[in-house]
Amino acid sequence: MASGEALRAIALALPEAHERETWGNATFRVREKIFVIMAADGTSASVKATKDEQTALLAEDPETFTHPAYVGRHGWVGVDVARVGEEHLRELVTEAWRLTAPKRVVRAFDGE
Repeated sequence: MASGEALRAIALALPEAHERETWGNATFRVREKIFVIMAADGTSASVKATKDEQTALLAEDPETFTHPAYVGRHGWVGVDVARVGEEHLRELVTEAWRLTAPKRVVRAFDGE
């Protein structure tokens, strides 16, 4: 199962990603746009997603995935980090980054 440190490593390994503390939580950004918000203790996170992906994840496992306050209406998904495997977490974080990063940065990443 994954951890807050695993999430941090996954997020920061993506091109142009950086971390900034905001609202008492770690936020992971690309070009100052947030794609993941991690709780201060690393046990949970809100991850940017499409509304279709949000719907699918909430239906798949409502104990692991939740509708987060404030950003949930925009498609974001709450994640109980300890309940997901590291590879699934990598997919969620990478897709959140893809939705946020500039298209040319995503194309360069895909070309690697």
